[in-house]
Amino acid sequence: MNVLERIDSSIPLNDDERLLVDSVKTLVRDQIAPRAAGYDRTGAFPQANIDAINSLGLNAMFVPEQYGGAQLSFKCYALCVREISKACASTGIIWATNYHAIKPLIEYGSAAQKQRFLPAIAEGALASLAITEPGAGSDATGMKTTFREDGDHIVINGGKTFITNGDVADQYLLFGKWAGIDDPKRSISVLLLEKGTPGLAVLRTEEKMGTRASGTATLAFENCRVPRANLICEPGDGLRILLGSLNRSRPSVAAHALGIARAAFEDAVAYINERKQSGRKIIEFQGIQFMLADLAAELAMCESWLWRVAAQIDAGETEFGIEASMLKMRASDAAMRITTDAVQLLGGYGYCADYRVERLMRDAKITQIWEGTNQVHRQLIGRSFIQK
Repeated sequence: MNVLERIDSSIPLNDDERLLVDSVKTLVRDQIAPRAAGYDRTGAFPQANIDAINSLGLNAMFVPEQYGGAQLSFKCYALCVREISKACASTGIIWATNYHAIKPLIEYGSAAQKQRFLPAIAEGALASLAITEPGAGSDATGMKTTFREDGDHIVINGGKTFITNGDVADQYLLFGKWAGIDDPKRSISVLLLEKGTPGLAVLRTEEKMGTRASGTATLAFENCRVPRANLICEPGDGLRILLGSLNRSRPSVAAHALGIARAAFEDAVAYINERKQSGRKIIEFQGIQFMLADLAAELAMCESWLWRVAAQIDAGETEFGIEASMLKMRASDAAMRITTDAVQLLGGYGYCADYRVERLMRDAKITQIWEGTNQVHRQLIGRSFIQK
């Protein structure tokens, strides 16, 4: 058992969670992994993979029992994200986005809202988190989408871009600014929007470097009307909800990145144990061993930090934003480095699509960009040490 396997064996899961993780690993091996290259090549939505995930009822793990779920620990969820993403990064982020979008509803929504929206998610509906706009990426206070109160309804106008699952979602958690509140921070609000709402349009989906089978959409809202009952909390509560949700989605993105990294590392190790140069296995060369040691140490430390942050979430802690930023930053940087070095270790073969490290390298890049660029996370971490 190598050091990474020992870390995995030490993750404190209960018996039901371990059984579920074993089922996910089997599903990944038999169904998701064999289809990943084809979905990457065509860019088609991986419906067969989502159907397979829903056959295990995986959405139920983050929905409370009273709303049709079977809630499990964040550690179990993160491990499932990692395993699915090892096989197909696109499928991993499609499924993880359900959690990103629905967790704020679970944390902040009313009982009536949860009863209305969560049972469908537990049964396999897709969700989308709609925050980013062309002029408002990492700085959410710059968003222009507006919510205007009109009697018992809210009228939505504006648009969003780079929205994961935006073209396929059944439910959207949508952030915008409440008309009549001038302060750009205090005006941010959040509501639930359903597929098929008049005035909601998918303008385009992006042609991307990686995660090609995961839809990334530009959305437009033209006088969309939703019941005021769809508003989560009160007007102006959106920034608090946004920051709280990002603290949980960033560890999820880290798990996604570490799945990609683990896949590349394992492929590279297998290759250099078989491939020979000058009559010796590549792994027998000291320079290669040093390179491998650096990658293994970085991967082990990032994964250990993931399980530490996951334990904080499961313990109900709320002050872990800096830890989440550290995790997301280091895990995604590690994914980019490990996939790049895996391509290098495979040489010319690594540059060819016949070997999945080529795909993994392309998939890894986005993890340094979304859920806050790593430059933003470095700023958040650094300024946390300013003495007041």
